[in-house]
Amino acid sequence: MFFDDTAMSKVLYVNQEIVPFSPESELSHMGRYLPAYAQEHGREIRVFTPRFSTISDRRHQLHEVIRLSGMNIVVNNSDRQLIIKVGSIPTARMQVYFIDNEEYFTQHGALFDAEGNLFDDTDERLLFFGKGTLEAVRKLAWRPHLVHFSGWFSSMIPFYLRRINKETAFFDGTKLVCTIGNDAYRGSLSGEMERNLRADKATTKDLQLYHDLDYISLMKAAISYSNGVVIASPNVNPELVEFAREGKKHVVEYNADDKVFYGEINNLYDTIIGTPTN
Repeated sequence: MFFDDTAMSKVLYVNQEIVPFSPESELSHMGRYLPAYAQEHGREIRVFTPRFSTISDRRHQLHEVIRLSGMNIVVNNSDRQLIIKVGSIPTARMQVYFIDNEEYFTQHGALFDAEGNLFDDTDERLLFFGKGTLEAVRKLAWRPHLVHFSGWFSSMIPFYLRRINKETAFFDGTKLVCTIGNDAYRGSLSGEMERNLRADKATTKDLQLYHDLDYISLMKAAISYSNGVVIASPNVNPELVEFAREGKKHVVEYNADDKVFYGEINNLYDTIIGTPTN
């Protein structure tokens, strides 16, 4: 394995989809191969994804990580049990952690119902996934220099990272990179989102970002918190790309050549992280 001067940097990947656990798509392909590329180039990585019910424990040999599971995550004034499972991609020598919960994941399919619509509790699922992922990382006692999150299902990661950091300083100095793809959903999330965010100590400025809950607004909020943006498809909504540029974010353009594309993303990490201090 090749190592370079980025050997000490730690990158947390929070991916909406990952091949072979999810069907092939631009986001799931990147979810599989970008972390492996970063690892091969000397970075220490951790990878998290939702354990949708379409992902078979038996087929993918997933097993529960008892030391990480068991804590309760409060969503909509209810305690929801956080279950952490782990699987591996042997050809990449890469472990993947799965966020699971009986109400939010075991009883549902993947992102949408059979008609391609959002589930009624999609807003709660996003909050649980974002909060649960970061709490699991804290329990691992593994502080990343950078969190790279992809897809709208991971879009609450930056909000909860900032909120948790205010309380614990665990993510002090951690940078954020947002990947946007061709994965828009129809309609809007539940109007209960604002109330739930307020309960999670959202500021007035935070709530302004989440005033509208269609796909464009949700992703603009995620971009607003981020240091860099990666465009994962030639069919990304141009409004989001323009928003990132207007916000003076570091932007990596889509490139169909993985080697070139991932190299540019790797360079983006260096630009954003600088020289790691631990």
